[in-house]
Amino acid sequence: MALPNRDQIRYWSIAAVVFLLLLWFLGNVLLPFIVGGAIAYFLDPVADRLERLGLSRVASTTLISLVALVLIILLVLAVIPTLINQLTALINAAPDISKRLQGFLLERFPDLADSTSTIRQTLAEIAAAIQARGGELANGVLSSALGVISAIVFIVVVPVVAFYLLLDWDKMVARIDAMLPLDHAPTIRRLGREIDAVLAGFVRGQVSVCLALGTFYAAALMVAGLQFGLVVGAIAGAITFIPYIGSIIGGVLAVGLALFQFWGDWVQIGIIAAIFAAGQFIEGNILTPKLVGKSVGLHPVWLLFALSAFGSVFGFVGMLIAVPVAAAIGVLTRFGVEQYRASLLYRGTSAVADAAPEPVAQAPSPRKRSRKTGSDGGGASL
Repeated sequence: MALPNRDQIRYWSIAAVVFLLLLWFLGNVLLPFIVGGAIAYFLDPVADRLERLGLSRVASTTLISLVALVLIILLVLAVIPTLINQLTALINAAPDISKRLQGFLLERFPDLADSTSTIRQTLAEIAAAIQARGGELANGVLSSALGVISAIVFIVVVPVVAFYLLLDWDKMVARIDAMLPLDHAPTIRRLGREIDAVLAGFVRGQVSVCLALGTFYAAALMVAGLQFGLVVGAIAGAITFIPYIGSIIGGVLAVGLALFQFWGDWVQIGIIAAIFAAGQFIEGNILTPKLVGKSVGLHPVWLLFALSAFGSVFGFVGMLIAVPVAAAIGVLTRFGVEQYRASLLYRGTSAVADAAPEPVAQAPSPRKRSRKTGSDGGGASL
């Protein structure tokens, strides 16, 4: 006999509270395990594909780890130093960009020359703040990043966790499946498949889209001669998973820098704008439909709310788990709505009564018909 619904709600609520408390108090400790688990989840289909090609699980995991190690070494040696140098140069050039913007506005709008103008004072304050804090901002960004995700985590802990989780992923899934409550196992498996489909469609797909677009933007902008093309491409690619925000921020940043660098050369500025237009066309018509799909079930507003809420409450760790938790809550919400629409609370007793089959009227017996016709056996009397 299954537990009463009240007891089930109590136990699942306690489990949710314990999960949130562990996330609150052990966020920094759990960070390498969350990152390693995300990497293992992302690479598990690759390992399964290699197994179907004839490799063992150990050989598949080892091959994936070696390829990932080579890619990381190439990034550290070739891309990351250039990215950091361009980011530092962009922050240091921000005061000069602000002054040039102020001069451009004063040239086009002479009324801003009035020192008492609100816009003039605001621009002056922005320029002074950027000039005073430009270097501090660059150092702060780098130091905070190293404080949140230390080099030891990336070099040692995360790869080890990812390797062992990827190696035993199928065994862990089978063990969890064997521990499901028997009365609810089919429902939990169904919800788990739906959550996995959402995550596979969104997380794996969006990571692939972000990497592809970031590479395209960075390479194209650098070839076009934009001074900070690598930084702009990396920023635009990294935030592409946020609907509309990534493309808007990347496009405005790239075109704005192009206006200052190539002012008067409208062909070059048009090339920069065309690069982002081409990137948006590729994303909307090729990458996103093929890699993400259109029915992952994560509405942009819900995604933005989840990122903001979990990020503000749990910090960087909260932002990492925001998308999986949002996907799980979305699937559970749709399941709850489905159960509600099938319940008496939604349908009401009248709908149930209308849906019930009507009783079939019985035909009168032959004796009653004979009395009605005036005959004992069969035909009419003469």
